[in-house]
Amino acid sequence: MEKLIIGNWKMNKSLSEVSAYVKTIKKNAKTQKNLGLCVPSVMLTEMSRCAKNAFAVGAQNCHYAEKGAYTGEVSANMIKEAGASMVLVGHSERRHYFDESNQFIAKKVKEAQAVGLKVILCVGETLEEKPKFKSVIKKQVTESLADITDLKNIIIAYEPVWAIGTGKVATSADIVKAHSYIKQIVSEKFNASVSVLYGGSVNPKNSAEILSLAEVDGVLVGGASLSAEEFIKIAESRG
Repeated sequence: MEKLIIGNWKMNKSLSEVSAYVKTIKKNAKTQKNLGLCVPSVMLTEMSRCAKNAFAVGAQNCHYAEKGAYTGEVSANMIKEAGASMVLVGHSERRHYFDESNQFIAKKVKEAQAVGLKVILCVGETLEEKPKFKSVIKKQVTESLADITDLKNIIIAYEPVWAIGTGKVATSADIVKAHSYIKQIVSEKFNASVSVLYGGSVNPKNSAEILSLAEVDGVLVGGASLSAEEFIKIAESRG
């Protein structure tokens, strides 16, 4: 399977920029196969309309409840109705800025999967946790997927926190070690296999090397995905 290239706009860009961005992708990308963009929830409908299924559209977060008195939150079903097919859950910025625990994330994973969304579960260690990254990753993976019995719609993104937005990128050896370990956890704990993406300062200069690694099933791209041209270069570095 061709490796996945997923962009994460985070809290950037505007609704007025969506159409031009999508037109650039459609006009210049050699293929939109296995491409996806996770955008702010207010842009989901417009991005889905413009993309017209040329590539996948995803949200950056969801709430664990189907509905209710959760002012300001967006449910997984609302995301699906807006035209999205996937959602990021457990991104390190959610874990650290909003104190999201593995147990809280697990509830989101379960709800998102229940409505039919593909879940991209993010895991990764901080710089302080790097010496014991295996125990950190194992805890995040097993506890965040604790209520899941079928992993067919689950993707895991390994994002070492120390490499997000810092310009620092894990070495190939670091990435291979982490991805291999994540796949081992999933195999042993759930008797399943999942695709594992790498994220953390991915850009056109390093993407080809990262994507060449057999243990890497794709990349989750942050800042570089804000430019359609840069995003295309990363997608085409798959070879």
